[in-house]
Amino acid sequence: MAALNQFQFNFPTKLSLVPSIHEKKQVTQIRVRIYIPKNYLQEPVISQLISMYGLVVNITKALLGVNTGGAGYFDLTLRGTIKQISSGLAYLEALDIKIEGRANVEGDSWYY
Repeated sequence: MAALNQFQFNFPTKLSLVPSIHEKKQVTQIRVRIYIPKNYLQEPVISQLISMYGLVVNITKALLGVNTGGAGYFDLTLRGTIKQISSGLAYLEALDIKIEGRANVEGDSWYY
């Protein structure tokens, strides 16, 4: 029996449409532009992505202020698991915040 415990099976990997546990916990990142309407300028929208969904958020560009008519946008890089990112994007969509996705040029194929 001890010999069986030492033996490693090398079966070919099966392709599956259902993500494995490893893939669900794998950290990835996406780039998005979110348009913040005037009524959310005083709300902690980006802060909620961090505290409620555990995302790492990097603001790469922003345009807010008097010249934008009160509204504005943020270019963000969101880093987390696919579940965290999906939940964060669902939160933004629930607020009716417009989201534009950008492909990740660093080779990560998951984008919104």
